[in-house]
This record gives sequence, structure tokens and C-alpha cells, in this order.
Amino acid sequence: SSSLFRNFFAKRTKELKPAVQSAPGWKLFGKVPPRENLPKDSKIIQQDDSSGSVASISALSLLNTGEYEARTGRMYKPPPPSARRKNIEFEPLSTTALILEDRPANLPAKSVEEALRHRQEYDEMVAEAKKREIKEAHKRKKIMRERFKQEENIASAMVIWVNEILPNWEGMRATRRVRELWWQGLPPSVRGKVWSLAVGNELNITPELYEIFLSRAKERWKSFSETSSENDIEDVGASVADREASLELIKLDISRTFPSLYIFQKGGPYHDLLHSVLGAYTCYRPDVGYVQGMSFIAAVLILNLEEADAFIAFANLLNKPCQLAFFRVDHSMMLKYFAAFEVFFEENLPKLFLHFKSYSLTPDIYLIDWIFTLYSKSLPLDLACRVWDVFCRDGEEFLFRTGLGILRLYEDILLQMDFIHIAQFLTKLPEDITSEKLFSCIAAIQMQNSNKKWAQVFASLMKDNKEGDKNHSPALKS
Repeated sequence: SSSLFRNFFAKRTKELKPAVQSAPGWKLFGKVPPRENLPKDSKIIQQDDSSGSVASISALSLLNTGEYEARTGRMYKPPPPSARRKNIEFEPLSTTALILEDRPANLPAKSVEEALRHRQEYDEMVAEAKKREIKEAHKRKKIMRERFKQEENIASAMVIWVNEILPNWEGMRATRRVRELWWQGLPPSVRGKVWSLAVGNELNITPELYEIFLSRAKERWKSFSETSSENDIEDVGASVADREASLELIKLDISRTFPSLYIFQKGGPYHDLLHSVLGAYTCYRPDVGYVQGMSFIAAVLILNLEEADAFIAFANLLNKPCQLAFFRVDHSMMLKYFAAFEVFFEENLPKLFLHFKSYSLTPDIYLIDWIFTLYSKSLPLDLACRVWDVFCRDGEEFLFRTGLGILRLYEDILLQMDFIHIAQFLTKLPEDITSEKLFSCIAAIQMQNSNKKWAQVFASLMKDNKEGDKNHSPALKS
């Protein structure tokens, strides 16, 4: 086809040579190309088009057919008639340069004032473009500098964690210095180890116990796929049908876990690992079973820990009061968490609190998703890990403080929105959210109400509630 193309244009060129005067491309500039410039023009095109596919076609035939613009996506620019633009270092797009061209012969020529004004406008456009270019370069340099500084900080923090803190964990974990260093985010290489130590192992699960529950899960998968019959009901807590549904849900959910990360998709290196940890858990805790959202928590642990350690941390994490309340869908406990959250919401962000109230927008609409996945679905993964870092340090309180930090960060935007848009926005947070901005907002959230801290507020809500469900927080009546 390229030879056909060349032959066709070779013929067209011969036919068109006498019609040079009427070339529409040149009419645009009010110029007529001198004949001796043609070979030079061809060379310009050859340089411009890196593919070389237009090299054999004369500049003129391309201009006549509009093919040059179509093929290269840019206007053909003839060499300037005078030396007036020779010294310009920065050559903008030809549309910018058009302002300097003389008018076509059939229109009155520019006055000197107009020509000078155009010259000035052109210079301003060039200067503006240069300024933009310099600004972009500075921005890129700044980002690189910040990244380099961040990497240096991580490297030096890692040395402190490995050599000083981890060997003396119990003695140092609560010291002010360690807590401050912890707030900065854990170096990825020690993250899993610190999470494991901070979450603890109250359940005394051993790697051997994990293997037992994993083999039980594998047997069950096998028997389900082979028979799907109602044998083997002696396990506590759930019927075969329920358990089967739970295991089916795991299969379905794994592919939805971090869909942008291939490693968890079918055929990916961590797909089966995630399946194993979740399956073993349903056998270990049939009373809880598998609940949507768990796969995100297990996946984050698998990214930072070895398989058995990930399972141990997972089971212990889900055994914490807040996680247990949510994953067992204990409504009365969940309502107390929402009520406590609203106490601090009103304290920290009264304007936004009233705005949400006016739409009867209750915390469950956005908090359930955040708490179920510990923010790993709502926030970028690296930022979610930083939230996990401090959650492991501060416990459940930090989950609600993070929620308030997010609301504070986007307060101005949320105040302009109605119910539907707020719910959509908080379900899928902006992807450009940065840890610096979020953590400065979280730091500004005061977890104190009338001198009561989170634990005290929550305890008094629990006490109130013992008298009966009548005394639910008024914040939740809606």
C-alpha cells in the first residue's frame, strides 16, 4: 500500500506543479513559495516526520491534499521569510507564531503600530510559555526532592526500629520517642513485624493450628465440589448450606479484592494464599464465618506477613471488640460505636455535623464500609497501610479519628453537597488524597469531649444502654 501511496502522490505532484499559485496551504499565510525552496521544504518534512513515510512526497503535494496535517497532526510551517524570528530560542506552536505573519495580498497591510503590538503579544505568549515550562520543571524537582527525603527518612527509621526498638519491644513501645516515630509511618520492611507485635496473640494461635484449620477447609471445599450433600453437620454454629454459601462468597470476593493488583486475581501468586487464610478462618470461627470486607483485611496482612503469621494477626484483629461487633453484625454494639463517633463529630466539626443532620445522613452510611475494610478499600493502599500503622498503636479509637480526619479534609466540598452526592463521595474517596494532608487533618481532630476520652465516652454509652434500648443516643433516632 505504501508503494501505491507513493505512485499516487508522485502523479499528483506532476499534475499540481503548474498550480503552485493557488496552493491553499500557502494562501493561509498569504505567501507564494519560491520554486528553488522546494527541495529544502522536502528536507524539513523529512526531519519532522520520524517515521520517514512521507519522505518521498514533496511538501507541496502534501499541503495541497492536507495529507501532511492529517498524518502528522500538526500544521506545516514554511521557513520564515525574514530573519526576524531566527534568534528565538523558544519556538511555540505555529498557531502562536501566526500573529507575526503579514496579511495576504488581498487585504490591507498591517500598520506599524499593529505590527509592533503583535510582536509584543507574541513575545508575551512566548514568555508565558517559558514561565510555565520553568514552573513545571521546579514542581518536578520539588517532588523528586521530597521523595528522596522521604526515602532517607525511611532508611534511617528502619535502622532505629531494627536495632533499638524491636529488640526491646515491651520496654520501648509506649515511650514518647517510639510513639512519635510510629506516627510518621512504619518502614515497609518492619511493618509486618510491628503489626504482629502490636496486635498481639491473645488467642494463642500457633502455625500448627493454622495448618489444621486450613486442611479442614480444603477437605470441606473438596466435599462441597464433589457432593454438595448435607453430610458433616457436626461443626458448631452454622448449617452446611450456610457454610457452603460462606465458602462460595470467598471465591467470589477474592477477585474483587484490590482488582487493580494482579497478585490477588485468579492465576496471580497470592490468589490461593488469600483463599487459604479466609477459608481457614471460616473453619476456626464458624460462629463468625466469612463476611464481605474480610478479604481486604486478609490481603493487606498477606502483603506484609508470612502466611501463618498473617492468619494469626487476622484472627486476633477480628477478635477485637470493634471488629467483632461489626463482623458479627451486632446491631446494638454498632449503634453505640456510631453514637460515640457522633459525639466527637459534633465536637470537632459542628457545621458539617448539622449539615449531615439536616439530610438525616447517619454514620452507618459511610462508616460501615470504612470499618469493615479498615480503610483499605476506600484509601490508596500505601495510605491505608499508614492508617493501619497508627491503628495498631492506638486501637479502635484511631479508626473513628481517621473517619473524622477524612470529613475534616473534605469539609468544604461536603458542605456544598446533598445526601446522594455525600454518600457517593464518601464511598469512593478521591484518588489524589495524600498522607501529609490526611494526617495533618487527623492530628487536628481532638478525641476529647468534656474532658472525656473515647474510651470513657464509649463506656458511658454502654452503661446508659444497660437500662434498655429506650436510651439509645438521640443522635441515632433518625
